[in-house]
Amino acid sequence: MRRLAAETRLHAADLVLPLFVKEGLDEPAPITSMPGQVQHTEATLRDAVADAARAGLGGVMLFGIPAERDATGTAGDDPDGVLQRGIRIAREAVAAVEAESSGTTGRPGPVVMADTCLDEFTDHGHCGVLAADGTVDNDATLDRYAAMAVAQARAGAEVVAPSGMMDGQVAVIRDALDDAGFDQVSILAYSAKYASAFYGPFREAVDSALQGDRRTYQMDAANAREGLREADLDLAEGADMVMVKPAGTSLDVLRAVADRSDVPVAAYQVSGEYAMIEAAAANGWIDRKGAVLESVTAIRRAGADIVLTYWANEIAEWIK
Repeated sequence: MRRLAAETRLHAADLVLPLFVKEGLDEPAPITSMPGQVQHTEATLRDAVADAARAGLGGVMLFGIPAERDATGTAGDDPDGVLQRGIRIAREAVAAVEAESSGTTGRPGPVVMADTCLDEFTDHGHCGVLAADGTVDNDATLDRYAAMAVAQARAGAEVVAPSGMMDGQVAVIRDALDDAGFDQVSILAYSAKYASAFYGPFREAVDSALQGDRRTYQMDAANAREGLREADLDLAEGADMVMVKPAGTSLDVLRAVADRSDVPVAAYQVSGEYAMIEAAAANGWIDRKGAVLESVTAIRRAGADIVLTYWANEIAEWIK
């Protein structure tokens, strides 16, 4: 009866799995603050994407970790940089699984998404180019995002995801993609992205060089209306999807964005949310499976059409 009357359901096709690929690794490197998650080699990235395809996930979101960084993140738009290589590997892995399943499920593989931000590629760890006074130069950063988005599209990304919270990023990227002939590549805009304590484990995952914080360009967690304004701006600039992040502490904003958006709405269940449940479950304080499913169901209930979660594969298996 509860199943029959359930108002919110989870489906593998609504889930996106974030994946990290690091240049120069000989074997996967465990992320200690995110038990069960790793920095992938290029070979194991292929396997991870294939597993996501077989699980029926809706997408994979790729983050690249280069061997060398500089002030402007030049590795970010290098045609042969680690992220672009990862995108090509992911597309090949998806195509291979689609081919092997064509006579059975005939199900399309996950959409290949790429993080379009400089923080993994800069030696200072910020999401943009720094001005002389040490602040992030918004307009100079937009030029870098445009170059990154085009490089990712050329490598095969089907969705580019600007996550840096620079003003005007969606419009600049849309123009750059269209001018380069990639009008079919979609933009998933990180629209309401709050400066959050729950990003801590992610910084280990990408070997972040950040000193200080990102509060001059990420949003104040106290502000809900500001999040709606940011989403409205991205929608007006042509975003194909908008995102709220972190998911678990922004459910009110997520609901409000979903109520006003005419495009799909995503929410990112971030590294700190993952780490808290894993730590509590490891200590026997909560039921792991129950907590995972409840937390993701709450995000869907609040209005997310798409959920980025590190548990995507497990959830897909549990609900199959």
